[in-house]
Amino acid sequence: MGKRRTSQRPWWRQLILWLLVSSGISLLARRRGALSRSGVPAAIATGTLTAGIGGWELGLSLIFFFVSSTLLSRFRPQKKVHATAEKLAKGSARDMLQVLANGGVATWCALRYGLRRRSSGALDSLAHPESDSPDLWLAAFGGALATATADTWATEVGMLASRPPRLLTTGRPVAPGTSGALSWPGTLAAAAGALSSGIVLQGLFALGDFLSGLPRGGVRGRSLPLAFLACSSGLAGSLIDSFLGATLQTVYCCPRCGQETEQPLHQSCQTVTRRLRGLPGVNNDTVNFLATLSGGLIASLLARYTR
Repeated sequence: MGKRRTSQRPWWRQLILWLLVSSGISLLARRRGALSRSGVPAAIATGTLTAGIGGWELGLSLIFFFVSSTLLSRFRPQKKVHATAEKLAKGSARDMLQVLANGGVATWCALRYGLRRRSSGALDSLAHPESDSPDLWLAAFGGALATATADTWATEVGMLASRPPRLLTTGRPVAPGTSGALSWPGTLAAAAGALSSGIVLQGLFALGDFLSGLPRGGVRGRSLPLAFLACSSGLAGSLIDSFLGATLQTVYCCPRCGQETEQPLHQSCQTVTRRLRGLPGVNNDTVNFLATLSGGLIASLLARYTR
């Protein structure tokens, strides 16, 4: 095996570098309307910690999720606004809770992966690929991020489907944007999002191995099929998201117009809504967090039992 450079940039320099990068991207996203005011510090924190501690490969994977999701949200926005304005509790700009719900689990996994890699030593983990210390956390990161990507892509594409989606639990047709609903275009988009997230992460590690002097298909790329794990767990996580959205997430009904909505106060009618189904306090942010957590757990289990 080729020699790997042992010198690493001090951790505090990496944090400062990625703090600047994350701040620039987040402020630009704020100007473009992709982040709300509260979403900016949350995005800066997740980006800085993921890349500064977990590594640049994980940081660029997180950026891929954010950029691809933002670009999809800008595709035919008028139709999406018309379809979901009456239903969704929040707009297209991600606030702090939305950022943490989608990226919090992945950030935590990146922290654990980076810290354990530093404590055990990069050379030691590479020399002993059978050790699962970094790999399971890396797999969990890929699964959580792939779930967030799959769910976001499914939502953005599914809202544009020509046929109404169907509620996962009952199969009845529902309006676009309904939590827990599935459509064929949305499901295919979820699979594409999960696969793309995994391919990007795998490709970045392969690039890192090449730049570090490892032979083609270096240890990290060979010891963990990240693309497969991310695609499988990401798609599974997005289906769990739909199931939770159809069962646990709170859905209200406006007593004046009969509109189903996630809004406790129906904005169009300025009427207090009544809970139709779901558990009190379980909103879309809760569902997204549980789904990404599920995706990370599924990926780590697959990594453990497919070695």
